[in-house]
Amino acid sequence: MKIRLTEFSDNWALMYRQEAQFLKTIFEDEIIKCEHFGSTAVRGMKAKPVIDMMCIVKDIEKIDEFNQEMKNLGYEAAGEWGIAGRRLFRKGGENRSHHLHFYQFDNPQIERHLVFRDYLRTYPSEAARYTIFKEGLAKRFDNTNEYSQAKKAIVKEMEQEALVWFGEVRKLNDEE
Repeated sequence: MKIRLTEFSDNWALMYRQEAQFLKTIFEDEIIKCEHFGSTAVRGMKAKPVIDMMCIVKDIEKIDEFNQEMKNLGYEAAGEWGIAGRRLFRKGGENRSHHLHFYQFDNPQIERHLVFRDYLRTYPSEAARYTIFKEGLAKRFDNTNEYSQAKKAIVKEMEQEALVWFGEVRKLNDEE
């Protein structure tokens, strides 16, 4: 799939909310909570215009029972797609609009994703640094696979910075 890096859009939050409401009609009480994460969830960041959504669920195994229904609704089931305990659904084919990441409530990946999002929201200079890096990659690579592989190192580095920041925030809150 070709890289489509675009300016931030207020419409992304609306797209997230609409999809979250829709998903709750399908999965009902299996979904505990939905979260908007990734670059489209950080005001001012350039991003691929694909809404990353996290659905935190009671039982990840039950999500597999919805694969055919999700396919009928235009989603492609991609299974774990490299992350143990995740279920990924993609919507839109080559003109993708949504990635749905399902995690069971106790999966450690949840915190990593949300802390990184909150870190970028809290530090616009870090969001800008990440955007500049992604712009450079988008000029070098034509497809999302190469682009995603090339940004893994900076994402891992920034996630570690975010987790340290979050640990400090948590410590301060505990001291109060």
